[in-house]
Amino acid sequence: MGLETRLPQGFVTSTLDSVVTWARTNSLWPMPFGTACCAIEMMATLAGRYDLSRFGAEVIRFSPRQADLLIVSGRISLKMMPVLLQIYRQMPEPKWVISMGACASCGGMFDTYPQIQGVDRFLPVDVYVPGCPPRPEMLIDAVIRIQDKIKREKAGGLTAGTEPRRPAFDPADAQAWRPRF
Repeated sequence: MGLETRLPQGFVTSTLDSVVTWARTNSLWPMPFGTACCAIEMMATLAGRYDLSRFGAEVIRFSPRQADLLIVSGRISLKMMPVLLQIYRQMPEPKWVISMGACASCGGMFDTYPQIQGVDRFLPVDVYVPGCPPRPEMLIDAVIRIQDKIKREKAGGLTAGTEPRRPAFDPADAQAWRPRF
């Protein structure tokens, strides 16, 4: 009767899923959370020499409600973690997280009580970028890995054989982890 009778079964929905996946892959809007020397390398990635815009991630947003990729780079202290959690919660779904540098990934050389020993204790991290400080090419590789992960996901959810994202760390549980003095 209409267009549905002339098209193969599932044509419209499968094509729509592939269009949405293509759009998500090629239009990442990063939210930078840079606190130390890793942030300088992140800024260099956006400059003309490395040009992150070739990969569809040049629209840096400083509002979490307009971003879908959180790049955590540098040292994160216990006082900064509630702010970072609030920023993460304000981001719309689907959202992804890159932990950039040794300090954000595992605490780096700062093994002291006010420094978080890895943001993965509080946030679900999708890609880790090692190094102190990491090179801009490594951040570009992390963005490409995020794009590959998006391509494997369906528009409405996960594909078969993949596991769901683990939930973010509950801030109420952080009180048990925080040292008492």
